Amino acid sequence: MRDNPLHEREGFCYDKTGGSLAAGWRVAMGFTLLERFYPDHYLDSAYEIDYEQLYRKGYRGVIFDIDNTLVPHGAPADGRSIALFCRLKEIGFETVLLSNNKEPRVKSFHEKVHSRYIHKAGKPAVRSYLKAMELMGTVPETTMFVGDQLFTDVWGAKKAGIRSWLVKPIHPREEIQIVLKRRLEWIVLFFYRRSRGRYCDLR
Repeated sequence: MRDNPLHEREGFCYDKTGGSLAAGWRVAMGFTLLERFYPDHYLDSAYEIDYEQLYRKGYRGVIFDIDNTLVPHGAPADGRSIALFCRLKEIGFETVLLSNNKEPRVKSFHEKVHSRYIHKAGKPAVRSYLKAMELMGTVPETTMFVGDQLFTDVWGAKKAGIRSWLVKPIHPREEIQIVLKRRLEWIVLFFYRRSRGRYCDLR
């Protein structure tokens, strides 16, 4: 330790003079705060996930967001989404649609894809994720979540102990409050991508 100008320990960096200790600790703490929003997986689309392989790995339930995850915001269930839920049923998955939208929107989608649903879910509240697992008869270890938003979908799943798949929004047209959150999401995703190579490099 005396001979090395830079050391890494417990997620922060410091040099032999101690001058970088505080700065390194602040960086590490910042990353720790951001990590609560990091997805376990990040893909282009819910439709490219290998659900068959995940079923073989032991997953038995899938919780889906609807808008901009399965279809553009406000759009009805289309042929692709209907086919996906037929495929999931054939594989053996239980599914739940988990949406913060009002019941007419969620119920109309449910009627096409024939999935259980929870409307006005209050994501990221954990209670709605627990209710979804209760409906499917699953536990966190056998449940996966697929959604397009970090601060509702992914954060709620992480708090519930559920593995999360973040997907890119299908369409850029969104409500203004979501557009504003997307700007903050960009910051989180920037550090998420950087974290793949780890945090610590003060040189």
